[in-house]
Amino acid sequence: MHTDVNGAVAEGFEPVREAFAANFELRGERGAAVAVYRDGHKVVDLWAGTKHVDGADGPDGTAPWERGTAQIVRSATKGVAAAALLLLHQRGELDLDAPVGEYWPEYKAAGKEHTLVRDLLAHRAGVPVLDRPLTPEQAADPGLGAAAVAAQAPVWEPGTDHGYHAQTYSWLTSEVLRRVTGRPIGEWIAAEIAGPAGADLWVGLPHTEAGRVGRIGPVEAPETAGALKTRPKRAVTDAYADPGSLTRRAFAAITPLPDENSPAYRAAALPASNGIATADGLARCYASLIGEVDGGTRLFTPQTAQLARTEHSAGPDRVLVVHTRFGLGYMLYGPASPLLTPSSFGHPGRGGALGFADPETGIAFGYVTNGLRKSVTADPRAQALVRAVRQALPAAG
Repeated sequence: MHTDVNGAVAEGFEPVREAFAANFELRGERGAAVAVYRDGHKVVDLWAGTKHVDGADGPDGTAPWERGTAQIVRSATKGVAAAALLLLHQRGELDLDAPVGEYWPEYKAAGKEHTLVRDLLAHRAGVPVLDRPLTPEQAADPGLGAAAVAAQAPVWEPGTDHGYHAQTYSWLTSEVLRRVTGRPIGEWIAAEIAGPAGADLWVGLPHTEAGRVGRIGPVEAPETAGALKTRPKRAVTDAYADPGSLTRRAFAAITPLPDENSPAYRAAALPASNGIATADGLARCYASLIGEVDGGTRLFTPQTAQLARTEHSAGPDRVLVVHTRFGLGYMLYGPASPLLTPSSFGHPGRGGALGFADPETGIAFGYVTNGLRKSVTADPRAQALVRAVRQALPAAG
């Protein structure tokens, strides 16, 4: 099936257009966009397909994806939340080596008094699950979420091991930020990250932007997409299928699964899972972490960017069950997260989305899609685009 690709690429980045088109023809893509910045200047800006997925609770999937169409990016939001806490550290307002309880006294409960702020960011806090999961309505209440995670006993001794905090990362990061600044995390991100970066990105969607957001839904992988049958993917899928596994319990900290197309869910501020962005907004945010964007604001100092990508956790992940590597809030280059080069730091969203920065090459990357796959960390559509960027770099000079 041929799909018209809209947008432009700079000279040398033609392989990215080719890979983007191939995602529609070979990998079951329905609607998506990709943006790439190099040294703060946009070199790729592409979009294609439909704004909705057929059967996604009503729409017929015929409205075209437009420039500026935004989508929920799921866990790719975690990288934005990490940026918020690292910016507080950069400004001297948050000590990464302080116990969380110094900022949030209630968090000392149930054996968590020695948990450090950096443990939260590096997925070493030991609280990836809630013994009493929250409903979607409860999860949207930041006070209830914070109280639940503060009362939770850790699964392992904090700081001694790592495992992906799929949902609880929302309340861990948002409550620390609120205790330090007195402001809700969505409001803070809008004012201190998205605004200065000029990024179309929201954690807690304003009603004024609702018309820009497409509806998401599942899409099946074509039989030809052999990359989906890799051993790491099967390991995560098998673990998730076990209701008693740490994997399943971590993702089920909100039960039942929320309707991600509902206005109420989109308006909630859950920085682990429900950020909404354009591909350009996601790429622009990351570009601002490693340099000036179009001559404007740089958010991270070189020292903070180095801190973000310094390895803090590595090895078998107690939740994702594969080998993962984390800096402070960011996935790092490795088998579970094959980014551009070993200097890359970023975060995927379960089902497809991906954002990252690569200081070595000056590349910042954003990809969003409305067709959600069962992939957790290394979606084949996003990876095809990353390979194309890598291929393009020598030709682009």
